[in-house]
Order: sequence, then structure tokens, then C-alpha cells
Amino acid sequence: MAATPEQSFSNLAQRFNELPNTRKFAILVSLAAAIALVVGLFLWARTPDYRVLFSNLSERDGGAVVTALQQMNIPYKMAEGSGAILVPAEQVYDLRFRLASQGLPRGGAVGFELMDNAKLGMTQFQEQVNYQRALEGELSRTIQSLAPVESARVHLAIPKPSVFIRDKQAPSASVLVSLYPGRVLDVAQVNAIVHMVSSSVPELTADNVTVVDQAGRLLTAKSEASSLKGLNANQLDYLREIEAYYAKRVESIVSPIVGEGNVRAEVRADLDFSEAESTSESYRPNPVPEQQAVRSRQSVQSVNGDGGQAAGIPGALTNQPPGPAAAPLTAPPGANAGAATGQGQQAGTGSRREENTINFELDRTIRHVKEPLGRIKRLSVAVVVNYRQQPGQAGKPLAPEEMQQVTNLVREAMGFNQERGDTVNVVNAAFTETKIEPVEIPLWKDPSNVAFAKEALKNLLVIGLAFYLVFGVLRPLLKDWMKETAKKPALEAAGGQEADLLAAFEAKLAEKELAGYDAHLASVREFAKQNPKAAADIIKEWMAKE
Repeated sequence: MAATPEQSFSNLAQRFNELPNTRKFAILVSLAAAIALVVGLFLWARTPDYRVLFSNLSERDGGAVVTALQQMNIPYKMAEGSGAILVPAEQVYDLRFRLASQGLPRGGAVGFELMDNAKLGMTQFQEQVNYQRALEGELSRTIQSLAPVESARVHLAIPKPSVFIRDKQAPSASVLVSLYPGRVLDVAQVNAIVHMVSSSVPELTADNVTVVDQAGRLLTAKSEASSLKGLNANQLDYLREIEAYYAKRVESIVSPIVGEGNVRAEVRADLDFSEAESTSESYRPNPVPEQQAVRSRQSVQSVNGDGGQAAGIPGALTNQPPGPAAAPLTAPPGANAGAATGQGQQAGTGSRREENTINFELDRTIRHVKEPLGRIKRLSVAVVVNYRQQPGQAGKPLAPEEMQQVTNLVREAMGFNQERGDTVNVVNAAFTETKIEPVEIPLWKDPSNVAFAKEALKNLLVIGLAFYLVFGVLRPLLKDWMKETAKKPALEAAGGQEADLLAAFEAKLAEKELAGYDAHLASVREFAKQNPKAAADIIKEWMAKE
């Protein structure tokens, strides 16, 4: 009948109590050492791999970073000697982003907070040095806020002011920027740094500011060369956008005809980035009178004469009555009326003058023209169309009618203008298929497989050591100790009979020691058949002695 767990535990406890104190102490120490070793192995397997979060930090930035990590409950370590902060490898990049959102690390440069701790008795030279250091630190912090810049150093050379014009020197500045891997500063960003530094220092011009990257390349030289050419990064980006826009339009209109992926288009655009502004004033010939507009009119009338009054030298001759009137045979009509009045001769002696001045509006045209910036001067389009593909057959060239249709579509899509010199070239050719064989990364070089293998190997090592300690060391050791403790009660419980049999067997062996091997073996067999239990105990005792 199998023993219950309670009985097995009680038997084990009874056997343990029967052991000597030295054996008990050795068992307890071995068991404790094995448990501690197993626990240590499991803790070592669960310990994360630490990587460098930040290195070469100032004391202020290091304290701020450690405080932030403590608030986020992130485990960290401090590397001895280098002062680097280590965190779990899987959290390095996440923590860098989270700390960057808090503005950490701020950098080792000090700003205007240096002026807060002014000491009593400072000389003017020390105050000037502190001010220059503070200004350099503030400029470094501002430049570091740019996305591509990892760190920056600013050096200012500010000469002493002088009252003599001939001894006056202009200040200068040097900027060293360390960029993130894979990032660059374009011309516009370099110009922004130059103008920002020059605007922060009195009497500092942009020509006296030098910007250098961590590789020793002079960035301001590229900026000056680009400015001399009249181009900047925005204009180059606009040129690329225009070319990509027209290429996409051509491919999108031709693809439904020849199939997706069977057409390639490249566009070269010649843009005019010069700013032009003109004003012209033109006059047309005088229009017809019906279309003239009167601007002003002036009329002047003047009358001179006696108006029928007496004239001449006063005297007898002038006071004579008129003579008798004679009527001609053919008198014109109305002639008698003037004669009848007696003043007809004098009425026609006056003069009359009349002037009319009319000013008409001038017909003129004033035109003010401002040319757009970046207007297209010329477009050159090159299009390659693949042969028509048929299943199981070689490609066939397109018919001339189809090529003419494609050419017309390309002209319409690009807005072809012959006057400005646009050109279009459409070619029908077979595309060369390039088979790209996938690059198979060996299993032992795949980062994910390597990480998985390392973790699995670590766990297997821990489990293997644990099994070896339990089943290879502790279990055999406890088993041997328990056998020795159980042997004595078994021999005592055998009683006098087994002891007598054992003594008789040994005496019999001693008597027949000289009888030969066969007789000796026969006696042993006979004794083992009659007393199997005693024979088993004897063999166990022999094995224990050896």
C-alpha cells in the first residue's frame, strides 16, 4: 500500500532527526546554497540589459535627468568613471524622446543665470567676461533648439571699445554645430544662424560670422556661393516640385493607355526667378470727332465800330442834310431800306471778332506690369513608352497612330507652348526587366533572431543549472544520507536470527576458504536461496563500504 504524502514527510523528518548534527548542518547549508544559487540565476536571467542613455553630462543636467527618471519609476545605473547614465536597453529611445520633450539635457553652457550670482568686488573685466560667457551660452541654447542640431558652441570675439576710429575693430563670431546622424543644415538654416548671431551682438555683421560643423566643413561658404548665384533652398525645392508635378501629369495621362508601369517621364524646367517690374505709357492717334471728349471750351466775342452814330469833323459840312435819293433801275432787294433810314452808309463801318477754343482729352494708355517670380521659361519633356506586352509573347512596338496619340496627350498634359521653345520627345522602346533578388539575411545575423537566441540561451542555461543542482547534486546527496540512516534500523530489526545466519555464513566461508572456488560458490548460492533477505543486506553492506 502506497504511503500518503503526510506519512512520507513524517518518515523523512524522522530520518532527518536521526542524522548526526554535522550531517544536519551540511544538508541545511547545501540546501540553502542550492536555493540561493537557483534564485540568483533566475534574477540574473530577469535582469534587463542596460545601455547608455546620456554620457558626458554636466552635474546640473545629470541631476535633472536622474530626477526625471526617478519620477517616471525607471531603473537606472551610473557608470563609474565616465559618468554615463544607463537604463534598460528597450527603453533607451523612448526615454530620450520623453526627456527631450522636457528640454533635457539642456547642455553644459550657462546663460544669463550666470549674472544672478554676481559677487561683491568684481572688476569690470570680470563682469565683461561673465557677460560674454552668458551671451555665448544663450546663443548656444538657441541654436540647439533647431531640429538637426544636437549641440552647439559659440565663440565671440568682442574687441575693447575705442574712441579712435582708426583703432576701432569689428567683432566676429564662430559657431560650431554638431548635427544628429543623417541630418544636414540647408542654406536657409545656415543663413538663419548667421543672422541670429549677428543680430544678437552690437556692430556684428553677417560677414564676420563663421559656421562650421563637427566634420570641419565650412557651412557659410556654401551659403555665400548660393547667394551669389541668386538661388536658395526654397527656389530649388520649387523647381523640383514643378518638374515632379509635370512628370506625374504625363505619366497619369499615358498610363491608362499603355498600362501601369509601362511609361517613364522626365521633365526639365527652366524657371525665371528674376523680379521684373515695368511701366509703359502709350498714345493713340486722334479719334474721329464723334468719339472725342471735350475737356474745356472757351468763347471770346469782340465788336468794334460807330454803331450808326454821327462821325467826322464837326462843322457845316457834317451838318448838311442828305441829298435826294436816286433809285437805281436794278436795285438789290433790301437796298432801299438802308437808304431810307439815312444811316445805311454808316452802319457797315463797324468790325466784329469771335474766338472759340475747345480742348479735347488725350487718348493714352498707362500699363504697370510686374512679372511673377518663378515663371516658366521653357519645358523639356522626355517620355519612354514600353512595348505592348502580351501574355506568353514578346512585346510589340506601338503603332504610329498610337504613338501620335501618346505624343498629343503629352503635349496637352504639359501645356506645350512652341513660342517659348518647349520640346517633347516620345520614344517607344522595350523596357529591360531587372530582377532584384531578395537578400536573405542569415538567421544568425538577423537582429531579432539574435536577441531571441540570447534570451532563450540564458533561460536554458538557468533551467539546466537548476535541474543539475536539484537532480544531480542534492537528490543523490540526500539519497545517500538517507540510505545510511535507514541501514542501521534495518540491521537491528533483522533480529538475532539474521545476525546468527550472517555469523554462520561468515564462519562457513572461513571454514571452506581452502575448499576451492566451486565449493565456495555453491555454498553461497545455497545460503542465498535459504536466506534471501540476509543475502541482500550483506550485499548492501559491501556496497556501502566500497
